[in-house]
This record gives sequence, structure tokens and C-alpha cells, in this order.
Amino acid sequence: MQSSLLSLPQQHAPEVTQYAPEPAPTASYASSTVELGDLKRILVRRRFLILATAALLTLVTLLYGLFTPALYSSVAEIIIDPQDLQVVTNDVNPSRVPPDGGITMVESQVSVVQSTGVLLRAIEATNLTEDPEFNGQGGLVGRLLGGLLGSGSAETDRTGKTLDALRRRLAVKRADKVLVLDVIVTAKSPDKAAKLANAIAQAYLADQASARAKMATDASDSITARLDEQRKRVQQAENAVEAYKSAHNMVMAAGNLVSDQELTEINTQLSAAQSRTATLKAQVDQLRRSGGAPDATSEAMRSSVISSLRAQEATLVDQVSQLGTELGPRHPSMIAAQQQLRDTRALIARELGRISAAAETDYERALANQQALEAKVAGMKSKSLDTDQASVKLRELQRDLEAVRSVYATYLQRAQETREQINVDSTNARIISQAMPALKKSWPPLPLLLFGALFGGLGLGTALALIAEYSSPTVLSSAQMQSAIDAPVFGVLPAKSARRRWWPFGGAAASAGQKTDAVAGLALRRLFASSRRPPNWPLVPSILLTSPPEDAAQRGRVARLLANAAAARGSRVLFIDTNNAGGKKEPQPGLLDVLRGEYAFESLSQYTAGSNVAVLGRGRQKAVLSEAQAVYFTQHMLAQAGRNFDLVVVDGGALADNLNASPLVAMVDEIVMVATLNSTPMRDVTTASQAISVMGRLPTGALLVDEAA
Repeated sequence: MQSSLLSLPQQHAPEVTQYAPEPAPTASYASSTVELGDLKRILVRRRFLILATAALLTLVTLLYGLFTPALYSSVAEIIIDPQDLQVVTNDVNPSRVPPDGGITMVESQVSVVQSTGVLLRAIEATNLTEDPEFNGQGGLVGRLLGGLLGSGSAETDRTGKTLDALRRRLAVKRADKVLVLDVIVTAKSPDKAAKLANAIAQAYLADQASARAKMATDASDSITARLDEQRKRVQQAENAVEAYKSAHNMVMAAGNLVSDQELTEINTQLSAAQSRTATLKAQVDQLRRSGGAPDATSEAMRSSVISSLRAQEATLVDQVSQLGTELGPRHPSMIAAQQQLRDTRALIARELGRISAAAETDYERALANQQALEAKVAGMKSKSLDTDQASVKLRELQRDLEAVRSVYATYLQRAQETREQINVDSTNARIISQAMPALKKSWPPLPLLLFGALFGGLGLGTALALIAEYSSPTVLSSAQMQSAIDAPVFGVLPAKSARRRWWPFGGAAASAGQKTDAVAGLALRRLFASSRRPPNWPLVPSILLTSPPEDAAQRGRVARLLANAAAARGSRVLFIDTNNAGGKKEPQPGLLDVLRGEYAFESLSQYTAGSNVAVLGRGRQKAVLSEAQAVYFTQHMLAQAGRNFDLVVVDGGALADNLNASPLVAMVDEIVMVATLNSTPMRDVTTASQAISVMGRLPTGALLVDEAA
């Protein structure tokens, strides 16, 4: 609370102690924004705007639904498999399923179905350019616009209009997680809608087949055009190889040089000769090591002649031994047997000698053959060194030839495959549901439109109400009021009380409702609980109530409620009304007369019968009121009132218009602003607060009146 006494002339200075209370610390209040609870007040206050908007929009929608021609929709369904038919292994259009299962590829087909090429096929198939519903000649307005805005040839213009109209009536959709396209066509006739939907579906399949055939044709033509070039390259490579072989006298057999083949064969023979020589040398060495017992060699053991002679020798040895026992050494049979044994052993010795001689001979022959082959290989190697450089270049030419031949063969095979694909449709798409004529109209859906118009109108009306509220904001809540005046709100009073009269004061019949009295009493407690009056301040506690001009009735009511609430609790209350003259035709002496010093305060304040409230009217406004003098007499009046009253309640009126209350503003303890929730404009609250500031004070609080309570 901020209070200061204006400077007075010394001859009129009061003899009371002057005091200027320290300003109360500034409180932090919520921002002045519309809260959720305030929406109800806005909507109730502007309910007629909301209801009128909803009714108007609903009426317009009803008229639209009644006068708009009915439209019918038909649906044809096409299933598209991302994995096309595998007609050939090396297809021009590769059949691979993308990672997303083909959803993206199928989604792109939505645009293909709505493409100009597909729709023109459908228009041509159904002769749609002759249909007045689609060719832009369905009415007088269409013909006039066509004559004014048309350009180009009539046929082209009609086709363009038909295409645009069909696009507006066509919708292609794909349900979530499926590979099925819904082709939806809307027309005035159900049969026409079904016919067009089926025609577009068929046109899409034909367009896909035509596109693939064209791709195959283009690929085949491109590959065929390259075949002649590849054939010439093969011929050039072959000629280069043959010319090089002829120039370097290089004879080929089975793809290799003859000299290389001969060298390879001789190397093979040399390896075999070396192996045989080593084997025979081992045999000879074994025979030589055996010395006088050549029969111990492996050749002798393997000889069938030696084996036969050995068996015969063993038989003769047994026979000689037996005859020597039986007949004696001189017996002719014994002698004959011994002679046979000697002859057999001589044969064995001669056979062993022959084996040994044969081994020596074979070894010498093999060694000679090996040496001959080694000499021949050495000669061919020296000759081969001369052709190595030429062979390197030849092999390079041969590799080029093989590469060119491979590319040519690939081109030739691919050309044959692509030519075969021209007449084969590998598209894996088909119509799974033919469009049928609709049984019910699809547009306008009158119940749905009315439902949407009703709620849309309510929403639009609510938006308009909020816009109107923000363009001319009113006091909506205590927080908003606190932020506007930077002071607390002490209470919210109901706008109406239960069948009571509040003037004059006093009387059981004049008591306010229980709820109103409770709020007023609590507001008084809050007012003086926040007061910063010194203990020995000689002036009576005082409250001045002010408001914007449009809240005059509520301000007067609140002022009397506060006076009654204080009186009901035993306080003696002085009620000062700066707005009227006591309800009489001729103004009676009152406040203005006291402030001019013409009347004594005690002679004008009168108690209401049966009440603790005394009333002081505005008084007579017949002379100019000096502000400095009025402040002096105001202070003097409040000092005298402290002897007989416990509280002074002043109805200060609208301070922006009522300058008579200016002296009171400078001297009262509390300045309370009264406003009506959802009615008092915020600009008027700001104006009233500025008027108080101009008078040297700030509002110390506010009381709100709720008309909805």
C-alpha cells in the first residue's frame, strides 16, 4: 500500500502525526492469460455467437446436401506381385523382391494407374470424350467457359477436359500392408462408374504389358545393332593371330605350337629313359656285387629256366644220394646220375652267365638312349628360346581373340532371348475383383455432413468466440486481475443474493445470503491482515472502493456488503457515498460540504435505524473544491471519525470520472477495485488503475463479482 499526504498550507496543517507507510513489496502473480477454467465463462457469455455459427453452417450443409446431384462410386481391385513371372532366366525386367516386401514398388503403381497414358487408354476404350458429364459440355456454364477459355483444336481441348474430369473422379488407394490397389471411380450413374473402373484396371494391365514389350524391343534393337560391330572385332582378332603366326613361322596343332608339343613329348621320353637306365644300372650293380654267386640276384630268382634247372638239380641230388647208398659209387647207374648232375649244374652256370651278360647289354643300350634324348632335348631347348618372345605376343593376341569371341557369343545369345521376350508378358498382376454398380450413393453423405457441420460449426463458433474475447478481453479470473493491477484479489462475491434488499442498512430482512456474508467477511479479514498501519495512527481505518463506470451497480452493492459485514460483527461503520445525494431530489449537505469546510462532520453523519452503519451522502456541488483544502478536511474528518467509528467504507465511484473522490484517495488506507468476471473489459480496468496512479496511489487489492455464481 502506498499513501502520502499532500502538502497543505501551514495555517491549515493538522495537529496529528503525519505518516507515509512504506510501499508493500511487489508480489509475483500469474500472467494474464486465459486459463482452462476461464473457457467456460467465455463460452457461456458468447453462447449465442457459437450457436448461431453452428446453426448457419448446418443450414448451409443441409441445403448443399438437398440440391447437390447424387454420385455413385465403384471399386475394381488389382493385385500386384512384386516378383514377376520367371519366363526366361536372363529377363530384361529382373524379378527381385525388395527388402520391404515390394510395398514401395506397389505404392509407386498408384501413380502409374493415375498416369496420363493409362487414363487415355481408358478414355479411348469407353469413348468418354463423348460423355457430357466428363467432356466439359454438360451445361450452359461449361459451354460458355469452354468458348471463352478454350484453346487449340476442339478435339484436343475435349480430350484434355475429359482427362481432367476423370482425374477428379478417380481415386487409387492401397490398404496398409497389402499389395492390392483399389481403383475407385465416381460418376452420376452407378453403371458408368463400374464401367470406368473396370476400363481403367484393364488399361493399367495393357499399359504394363505394352511397356515391358517396348523395353524388350528397345533392348533387342540395341543389342542387335551391336552384333555387327562385335562380329567385325572377332574377325580382326582372328586375322591378327593368323598373320602373326605366319610371320613368325609358328605352326599350331590343337591350339599349341608344334615345337612346344615335340619338346614336351621328348621330355616325357627322356624322363622314361632316365628311369629305365637307373633301374638297369641298379641290376648291373647288384650282379657285380654278387661276385661268384650270380644266382643270388633277383633276376636269377625270377628266371623260369633257372627255377626249372634248380628243380632238376635237386631231383638228381636226391637220386645220387639214394643210388650211392644202395649201389655204391662205381655202379653204372650211380655214375650216370652223377654225370647228369654235373651237366645240369653246367646249364645253370651258363644260364646265369647269360642273364648277367643280358643285364649289362640292356644297361648300355638304355644309357645310350638316354644320352641321345638328352642331346635332342638340349637342341630343342636352344631352338625354343628363339621363339619365346614371339610366343608371348601370340598368347596376348589369342587372349584378345577369346575375349572378343566371348562377348560376341553373349551378345548373340542375349539378342535371341530379348526377341523372344517381346511377345511374352511377364507382369504378375491381375484383376481380382471386377467393379460392380453401386447400390447406394457415395456423395453427398447427408447425415455425416450434417454431423460434421454441427460440430464444425460449434468449433468454428468457439474459435470466433475466443477471437472476439482476445480482441476485446474481459476479466476472466483472479490471476488475470492480479496481473493487471499488480495487487491481490481478496475475494469473489456472487452477483445475486437470495431475495434480499440491501438498502437501507440493517434489519434482519436486509441481511445478505450466508455465502455472500462469508465471502465479504473473509475479504475484510484479508484487507486488514495485509494492512501496514502504525499502531498509533490517529485516522480511522478506511476502505475506498472504485471500479470502471459500467460496474457502478456492482461496486455500490459490494461497498454496502462490506459495510454490512463489518456491522454484523459489531463494528461501527461509516458509509460514504460519493455518487448520489441520498436519493432525494434536492441535494442535502454531505461529503463535499465537509471537504469545503462548510459543515462539521458530526452534524451530517447519521446512523440507519437498527444498524451500526452511518451514512454520509455526496453533498452539494455548488462551489469549486480546492484540492489542498479538501485533503486537509479529509484528514480532519477521518481523525474525528476515529472517535465514533471503527471503519469507514467509501463508494468512490469511477475515479476516472469522479474527481470529487480524489482527496479521499490520498488519505484512505485501502483502495479496492471492483470488477465483474467475464464482463468488465480489461482496458477499463487498466484505465481505472491508471487513474489511481495519477492521484498518487496504487490499488491495494480487488474484489470480483461472479455473475455465474
